[in-house]
Parts: sequence; C-alpha cells; structure tokens
Amino acid sequence: MLALYIILLVVGLIALVRASDVFVDAASSFATKMRVPKMLIALTIAAFGTCAPELAISFTSIASHNVDMTLANVIGSCIVNILLIVGVATIVKPIAVKERTVKRELPMLVVVTGAFFVMLNDTIFTGHRNGLTRADALILMILFAVFMLYILLVVRSHHRKRGRTPKTKYSLKQSIWFIILSLIVIAVAAQVVVDNAVALAEAIGISQKIVAMTAIVIGTSLPELTMTVGASRKGEFDLAVGNIIGTNIFNICIVLGLPTLIFGGFESSAFGLVDTVVVLLAAVAYYIFGRSNKRLTRMEGVIMVLIFLMYYAYVLLI
Repeated sequence: MLALYIILLVVGLIALVRASDVFVDAASSFATKMRVPKMLIALTIAAFGTCAPELAISFTSIASHNVDMTLANVIGSCIVNILLIVGVATIVKPIAVKERTVKRELPMLVVVTGAFFVMLNDTIFTGHRNGLTRADALILMILFAVFMLYILLVVRSHHRKRGRTPKTKYSLKQSIWFIILSLIVIAVAAQVVVDNAVALAEAIGISQKIVAMTAIVIGTSLPELTMTVGASRKGEFDLAVGNIIGTNIFNICIVLGLPTLIFGGFESSAFGLVDTVVVLLAAVAYYIFGRSNKRLTRMEGVIMVLIFLMYYAYVLLI
C-alpha cells in the first residue's frame, strides 16, 4: 500500500503541475487577446493559475479537517515562492524591478504578509492558541478586495496600444475550453494528492506538516518556478516579479482566507513563531532587495536561497 500511496501522490502532483501549466497558457492567451498589460497578467491570471493547485488542496484539506496541511501548503508556498524561486531566478539572471512595483505592489505584499503574521500568532498577541477565525478570514478577503481595486485602477489608467493582436498559443475559443478543462483536472488531482499525502503520513508515522512542506509544497510550486525562471531568462521581469507578488497575495488571502471563511475557523499547534517569522522575513527581504538600486542581484539571490535552506533544515530536523 505504501508504494501505491507514493505512486498516486506523484501522479496527482504531475497532473496538478501540468494542468496548471495549461491553465496559465490558456489564461495568458485569453488575456493577450483582450490586450491586458503584462504586469496585470502576472498579478492576476498567472498568479491565480500558478496557485490553483494550492487553492484546490486548501479547500479539500480544510473540508476534511486536515488544517495542518492547509497551513503547510500556504506557509510553505509563500516561503518557497520568494526565497527559493525568486532566489534561483535571480541567480540565473539579475532581475530589474520597476519603481512602481517598489512603491505599490511590494508594499502590498508586505502588508498582507504582516497581517497574516499577526493573525496566526495568537499566543503572542492574545494569549490564545494559534489559529485563524472567520473574522481573520474576512480581514484577509478585505485586503484582497483592496488589491483587486488597485488592479482595476491599473487597468483603467493603462493606455492600450493600437495595432494587431500579438500571436498567442491558443485562440480565444481554445483558451476558454482549456481554462475550464484544466480547472476540472486541478480539482480532481488535488483530491488525489491530499488523500494520499494523509495516508502516506499515517503509514510512515510522520506529521502531515513534513509531507505537505516537502512533497506537496515543492510539487505544487513547480508552475511558479518554471514561469519565474523562464520569464527572468527572457528578460520579462514584470512577469517574473509580478507572478510571485500576486501568487503570495492569492495564497494568503484566497487559498487560506476563502475556505476558512466558508468552513469556519481552526486552531493548530503545528506552526509557530519561527514559521511565520520566515514568511514575513521573505516578504520584507523581497521588498528591501527590490528597493536597493531597483534590482535583485545574484548575491541577494544567494542570500534568499541560503535562508530557505536553513529554514527547511529546521523544519526537517526539529
């Protein structure tokens, strides 16, 4: 049975990654046909597409009362996205950061991450056991609404270029069909991943946190990794930077906030101060490094990756 759990977990992760990749291509093609700015694509469609596996897993795990897996999914993804993915992408090729991104998008990420840090550390701020309530989830949804309002303002202020529509991978009709089909595959694959990850953890005798923070988080972060590194190599820095900012805001506000708002609050002792400090540190480092000379350097990428390795060593050894 152990081998079967592992096989189904791997198959589920492959299906999640592949379906997410198709979703991103289809959504990007759809957005390009609509003449949407690249940063907007990165902050919304690409971000939603690449965190679609996390959203599906979050709904499935909270509905089945596996809240530790949900938190591991969100916390692990936020850390991997910045410290590992941005770090690796920056090492491959230094990333230029626009003035607007430093003044607007990155501060938004820090605010959302800071709110998440406060909400999940109840033992420090209120004396209660760590967890999230529906009120916390509502605040996260309000923050997300503010983020989307900003996106709408960007769209309104953007002057669309005239001329022929750029060539896309899919036609408008194909994009719609692939978006629908990929979302169906993502939902089914997420159920397979969660069920077999829980079974594997129970069979081996390790915590859901370890399984989720390693196999699931790394697996579901592959779309972000491929997109960010690929965008960086091609000099598409708006896509590289915006994708991670948007994905982390989606992860905290929607992947965690929405199912919590629907299914109710929860408590967890699996995650504490160290985990949330690293999440906040990652967002702050992203902002500070991006603000310095409006560029992420290879040395800063190395620092990010080293912090990631130290944290994961802590997770696996403690």
